[in-house]
Amino acid sequence: MAVFRKMFPLIMVIMTLLAINSDKACAGDPDMLQDVCVADLTSTLKLNGFPCKNMFSAADFSSMVISKPGATNNMFGSLVTGANVMAIPGLNTLGVSMARIDYAPGGINPPHVHPRATEMIYVLQGELDVGFITTANVLVAKHIVQGEVFVFPRGLVHFQKNNGKYPAAVIAGFNSQLAGTQSIATTLFAATPAPGVPDDILAQAFQIGTMQVQHIKAKFAPKN
Repeated sequence: MAVFRKMFPLIMVIMTLLAINSDKACAGDPDMLQDVCVADLTSTLKLNGFPCKNMFSAADFSSMVISKPGATNNMFGSLVTGANVMAIPGLNTLGVSMARIDYAPGGINPPHVHPRATEMIYVLQGELDVGFITTANVLVAKHIVQGEVFVFPRGLVHFQKNNGKYPAAVIAGFNSQLAGTQSIATTLFAATPAPGVPDDILAQAFQIGTMQVQHIKAKFAPKN
């Protein structure tokens, strides 16, 4: 017992370090094991990330993809333009990416999650009503303006809405080369292949009728 009491502080330090390292390992993409690993997006090899190209250039680390506003003439009045590994192959294994989100007046980036990344946005222009919901079902919401930043924790449902009279835009940063996005409504009501999530499942989950489910699904159906 006396030996245990003497070893207790050391045991606590070791357990703390293990906890920190474990948290770090789960906080984002795996650490890189070389200077660069430019993604070979044409490879058919399936792995966690992308295989490395043998030859690369400065063009693999540069892009103008988010330099201009995106078209917002769609059902949600917003557009997300990703500056991730799919657009910038040099991001492979680096654990970071960006996006630009443009919003028409009244436009919304509807409730969604990023399973692989925390997101931080910076308001380029306009103003937005934003928020996220914790796993305890608590809404954390704020009205943000030009020059302000806001953070959405990894994996939590969040949204942005432009309730202003003028267009708005943000730059978003992620701690993943490819954060992934699941829009709640689209995921549930437009899953493929058809008929998607069974009507009775959605009806019971949302406490609505199956006819209402079918009506909502029709709104998300691909336009011919």
